[in-house]
Amino acid sequence: MTGVELAGVRAAHDRHDVLRGVDLVVPRGELLAVLGPSGAGKSTLLRVVAGLHPVSAGSVRIAGRDVTAVRPGERDVAMVFQSHALFPHLTVADNIAFGHRVRGLRRGPARALAARAAEVAGCEHLLDRRPHQLSGGERQRVALARALVREPAVFLLDEPLSNLDAALRERTRAELRALHDRVGTTMLHVTHDRVEALTLGDRVAVVRDGLVEQVGTPEQVWRRPATEFVATFVGPMNVLPGDGPWRADAHRVGFRQEAVRLVHSGVPGRVARVEVVGEDAYVHLDVASHPVVARVATPERPAAGDEVFLEVTDLHRFDESGKRV
Repeated sequence: MTGVELAGVRAAHDRHDVLRGVDLVVPRGELLAVLGPSGAGKSTLLRVVAGLHPVSAGSVRIAGRDVTAVRPGERDVAMVFQSHALFPHLTVADNIAFGHRVRGLRRGPARALAARAAEVAGCEHLLDRRPHQLSGGERQRVALARALVREPAVFLLDEPLSNLDAALRERTRAELRALHDRVGTTMLHVTHDRVEALTLGDRVAVVRDGLVEQVGTPEQVWRRPATEFVATFVGPMNVLPGDGPWRADAHRVGFRQEAVRLVHSGVPGRVARVEVVGEDAYVHLDVASHPVVARVATPERPAAGDEVFLEVTDLHRFDESGKRV
């Protein structure tokens, strides 16, 4: 069964189209990472699924049911926001149980459900604390537990890790992936961070200007990007004119930094500078007046000013509209 399906969805804000005909199918139990730059329409897409933003055209289905005209509280979804939105005067247990209490469940049974959700989210030891006593990562786990306690058909996560520092974000990302594997619920996770999308998602939907440019596994969007935008947004890519040093029957060509090899003969270039980051060296080159970056092992790095030869192992071709050819 399909977890979420959007068909021809259009949505506007202040008479400006934010979503411009989105078609998207998310199988039940999948974790879909929705990736794109600021202003692409990612959060609006989530809000449309949740029923918090109206559609001007198209339909939204959840678990096979048309919910386009259904109120948010009746859609069987739970949303986790970037801000966590915890009540500062309530304990963790009461924050998690809040939804059940509002719906009339007695405090004892509601707290029992909260305790089970907290255990799944890994914050069961925090139940008696208040939000100001928690770290950013702990508050995030509480927000997840509050969503889990409802046992919804779909989880909607709107950049929930963006306020965490790099080390905590990496750890929480792994916890979130493990959480999904345990509960198996359909999740849509919005992010502008390509590493987060590629490591978290079963599949990745790349959004730009209110349209989905590509949906595929992390490997597919990395190795066979459907457009030049997808290619450059999911990771660093050298992009040159098609009639440049690597001549191809295309308007433009692109290749990843790791696809560049320094060889004894090939396309000539001059090293402008070298950046060493641990075991990798990023070699910045001038190739026929075009900037190119090669990622090589640190021991193999050349020095600034060296003349080198380059070979590319995986060339991507794009037409004038930016589509892959």
